[in-house]
Amino acid sequence: MDTDLRPSAILVALTLLCVPELAFAGPDPAFDVEAATQSWLATIGPEARTRSDSYFEGGYWLHYASTALTVFISLTLVMLGWANGVRSWLERKVKFYFFVAMGMSIFYLTLANAVTFPFSWYVNFVREHRYGLATQTFSQWFGEQLIAFVLQFVFVSLFVAVLYLIVRATKSAWWIWGAGVTLAFLIVLITSFPVFVAPLFNTYTPMEDGPLKQDILLMAQANGVPADNVHVFDVSRQSNRITANVSGMFGTTRISLSDTLIARSSPEAVRHVMAHEIGHYTLNHQVSDLTMLGVTIAIVFALVHWSFQAIVRGERWGVRSIADPAGLPLAAALVSFFVALATPINNNIVRYHELQADYFGLNVSRAPAGAAEAAVMVSEYRKMHPTPFEEWFFYDHPSGYTRIRMAMRWQAHEIAAGRIPPGPGGPPPGWRPDFTVLKERETAP
Repeated sequence: MDTDLRPSAILVALTLLCVPELAFAGPDPAFDVEAATQSWLATIGPEARTRSDSYFEGGYWLHYASTALTVFISLTLVMLGWANGVRSWLERKVKFYFFVAMGMSIFYLTLANAVTFPFSWYVNFVREHRYGLATQTFSQWFGEQLIAFVLQFVFVSLFVAVLYLIVRATKSAWWIWGAGVTLAFLIVLITSFPVFVAPLFNTYTPMEDGPLKQDILLMAQANGVPADNVHVFDVSRQSNRITANVSGMFGTTRISLSDTLIARSSPEAVRHVMAHEIGHYTLNHQVSDLTMLGVTIAIVFALVHWSFQAIVRGERWGVRSIADPAGLPLAAALVSFFVALATPINNNIVRYHELQADYFGLNVSRAPAGAAEAAVMVSEYRKMHPTPFEEWFFYDHPSGYTRIRMAMRWQAHEIAAGRIPPGPGGPPPGWRPDFTVLKERETAP
């Protein structure tokens, strides 16, 4: 490529990444896209709109409050000398560096989870019930938290111990090798998730035979998804939310949709949601996501390396170097801080892939009304019409307004091309989203 064109190409790519809707801009055919969009938005009553706006906007601050709490706990452990004391004790008792690092990780995870439990209880249990989104009793929720902790206990402590071996062996270049090891662990987790992890939290059963299942399988197989069944999992035991996914890698790939999606949505909406998920697989989003994530991890690790060295210069707080497991809480604080700073970057990367899957889903399912319906349904926990800055900074998926307008634009162009019959767009007469379950949960004792 001509080198004179490279800056322009890079600028265009960055622009599309940050404002992905521009990539698909074009002249509107003779179809009132905005009127059709507004007619879908009007199906959400003011009470539901206020509730979802409040829920989602509150999440902006909870995200950074969680980061601040992690940083505070981590720095306290280091500055009071507790981390140094635990590392010294482990060196006397277990001696081997690998097990010292693992023991330090177990200590940190246990203490951090214990201290942050009240915050987690409020955010993930109390608040979810307050907004009518959760269905579990406290004992059910707590039981799943214990399972998640055990998984974290095993997987994260092993990962941390291996990462410290990398740090010790590669010294100042650890952040490059560490990013590679992190990606390797993530690939193992993604591959094993459908087989070993997901069944610990939900029951997966084959979808009932019928036209809808057959349609989903045909869409999947026609687009290269190696699946011969569709699984339904009982999200209703935890939440009212609708969800679906194509999960796994290297032979563990599985198409799954929640029982709530089937119960609360029309077949058209289910078809579009599943076509969207199939799009993630067909467009190889796992690979591109992992590639971009690998670059992000390497940058974060590099920033952690340089800032860590500056902070502990002279063995401050008894931390000898970045290879010293006593510095784990400080490293965790720095990772949390830099990841929080990268929130808008990560959100834009994910949202760009979601937008691609949305268009793929429309082209495969050919169900713009189903796409709009699904966007309305997720408005129960996602602000429907944010400001442009909010969507750019806080959203890892396109907003409901963006998705509905996209579907109406798609419908308008397909009508103009003669591939679908003319129609006004908008919801079927009298259609309203099934939000009654939320009201029942809000009024339940």
